[in-house]
Amino acid sequence: MKAGSETRGGWPGIVLVWAIALAGAIVVVWLAYTGTEDWFGDTTMLGVYGALGIVFAASVLGALIAQLASRRPGGFVTRASASVAGAAVVVALAALAVAPVAIG
Repeated sequence: MKAGSETRGGWPGIVLVWAIALAGAIVVVWLAYTGTEDWFGDTTMLGVYGALGIVFAASVLGALIAQLASRRPGGFVTRASASVAGAAVVVALAALAVAPVAIG
């Protein structure tokens, strides 16, 4: 087996997780800028970060499910790490985007 070939088959799962994170982040940012004040029972200004935390948690679970579903044990950690790291970047950018709304 070539070096790095074990991750080649996992790219669809990695991109899928990034897309899930992006879609969730877009929804949260859109709701934050349209005036949503109640985030899963949290009515504080910083409740939007709780919603972004849920988006990130869903992305992590999606990463594990997608990589387990690929049924390729070789490179699992690398693929799962790439999925979670990409989702973390997306959620961090969304957190920066909602900072003006959260700070008030």
